[in-house]
Amino acid sequence: MEDTASTASPGVGSGFPVGFLWGAATSAYQVEGSPLADGAGPSIWHRFALVPGRIRDGATGDVACDHYRRWREDLALMRELGLGAYRFSVAWGRVLPEGCGRVNPRGLDFYDRLVDGLLAAGIEPVLTLYHWDLPAALDDRGGWLASDIAGWFADYTTVVARALGDRVRWWATINEPWVVADGGYLHGVLAPGHASLREAEIAGHNLLRAHAAAVLAFRAVCRQRIGLVVNLEPKHPASASPQDLAATRRADAYMNRQYLDPALLGRYPEELAEVFEPGWPRWRPAEIADLAVPIDFLGVNYYTRGVMRYDPAAWPLNAARVRQEGAFHSATDWEVYPQGLLECLLWVHRRYGELPILVTENGLALTEPETVECELHDPDRIAFIREHLAAVREAIRLGVDVRGYLLWSLLDNLEWNQGFSKRFGIVHLDFATQRRTPKASARFFADIARSHGAALA
Repeated sequence: MEDTASTASPGVGSGFPVGFLWGAATSAYQVEGSPLADGAGPSIWHRFALVPGRIRDGATGDVACDHYRRWREDLALMRELGLGAYRFSVAWGRVLPEGCGRVNPRGLDFYDRLVDGLLAAGIEPVLTLYHWDLPAALDDRGGWLASDIAGWFADYTTVVARALGDRVRWWATINEPWVVADGGYLHGVLAPGHASLREAEIAGHNLLRAHAAAVLAFRAVCRQRIGLVVNLEPKHPASASPQDLAATRRADAYMNRQYLDPALLGRYPEELAEVFEPGWPRWRPAEIADLAVPIDFLGVNYYTRGVMRYDPAAWPLNAARVRQEGAFHSATDWEVYPQGLLECLLWVHRRYGELPILVTENGLALTEPETVECELHDPDRIAFIREHLAAVREAIRLGVDVRGYLLWSLLDNLEWNQGFSKRFGIVHLDFATQRRTPKASARFFADIARSHGAALA
């Protein structure tokens, strides 16, 4: 990932452009709770969580942050913190309990009320259509392995766009398709819990087909912005040896280019033939070209980098991550590497052109107490936010069209298969009482948001 030249026009004084979005992010299953309320259908995560051993400490999203019932309280918190944007996802099964066909008006009404409440508070809604919670009924019909899923997702997109498209200006189709395929279909550590190289290849391709179909369906009924959200990591070689360099190229192709190259350039990276052999590619050239439907922006989620070495035992990449001893690591054991966010933003700009970008997730997991009596002091998270926002500001100075920064996460929440053991929130959540307590990092970020970045200096 390399630097490139500058063309951006930052706002006066702060280094951030006029209209830059300062906000926080969540996802439906991680915060909403009430997964079967008001006629909703179960998702693959509802089902996955009920299998013993799948989620740490037997945690589930049945209550989570109770956001489904306490959204007004959370909206008031956002307003108190001066946030200008809130990224959330729609639970597909709330809207379409069987995944397609019958619409559940009570489920759709929840998001209608949430959007109206956000707009009344002066907070920009940023809506993600799919954040990993596929309706269980569709999983029974093949899920992301079914050829029909592109049509199912397009139909769902149409329903939500018709309901909310007059008010929501920022839409994303799929959050982190790489994680869906890698965690859910290759390694089996995330829902639906499959472990198959062939299935991961099919699921990855169908995620891209669904994204393209959703963009076309959305544009047929709505004129707002729509994009894709990917998680990126700069991949650095552990040494200059030919084997480590080749391992790094495979890791980069698998994580960073597998979804962006087809979606934005109409081709798959050549290195995927080494990862998914034998038999790659199986897709006709026209099928791959059809994946490149123009989008209005790209969402970039960034947490860490990967320093890679050749390892023949590391299936299927023959590439293993090297832990950087001496560096600060989060509770998820991810190296904190702010420079990597700058690298990612510059790389996207250089490789894919003048595409507006939202930093849709960026945050730090820490091990923190379950209960607090007063504001929790979290200096490591404050330093993390400061350093990563400095990287965003530098990217803007160098010409990247970054339109916003959405911190992960507004609330401590269910961290997927890690349960409630990792806390990303700028607002502490006591899961036993549902008490919300802003942390010191929330006040710090609020000062930055209210000053449009001037407080960062």
